[in-house]
Amino acid sequence: MTISLDQAPLWEWTKSVPTLTEDPVSGLDPNAITVSDIVDIDAPAHIVWQILIDLPRYSEWNPFCIRAVSTLEMGAAVEMTLWSYAVPGTLVPNLEYVCAKDEDQMLSWEMLHSDFWPYPARRDQVIEKTGENSCRYISTDAFLGANGIHVFNFAGPWVKRAFDDSARALKARAEMMYRAEQEKA
Repeated sequence: MTISLDQAPLWEWTKSVPTLTEDPVSGLDPNAITVSDIVDIDAPAHIVWQILIDLPRYSEWNPFCIRAVSTLEMGAAVEMTLWSYAVPGTLVPNLEYVCAKDEDQMLSWEMLHSDFWPYPARRDQVIEKTGENSCRYISTDAFLGANGIHVFNFAGPWVKRAFDDSARALKARAEMMYRAEQEKA
């Protein structure tokens, strides 16, 4: 299922962050948010959560983020290696910091503004329980500050492809793991 930006869920944090007018460095521009397809998953939310926090295994299933290292404590660094969708065949190092973690519901990290890299952003991965053994997953990337709309215009389309690919891969892995768990029972 594809949703348009005006249908995209805006998470709780967006209600308290300054607007772009109030903070041109790190403020939120609702027009600079990439939204993945919503993916319905035939597996419980806790299985999807376990996959998302099992960073050492990302290379087994995630076509975009093939390496991730972090303690996942609040404020901890998340060191990633990403496949570049902008320059196919190349790998890109990425460093962000955990900014939200709500078990079975949300895992988020952010890139903070710096003089060296004036492109702050926040990624949210959200799991919504839809039944005892089903859930829904969506991922967003909010490009913040005055540069956010330019980053969105350049990177938004390939970030969306990467997030959509990752969401479909997450669905496949979660459903496979849940089937295997059911067969053992």
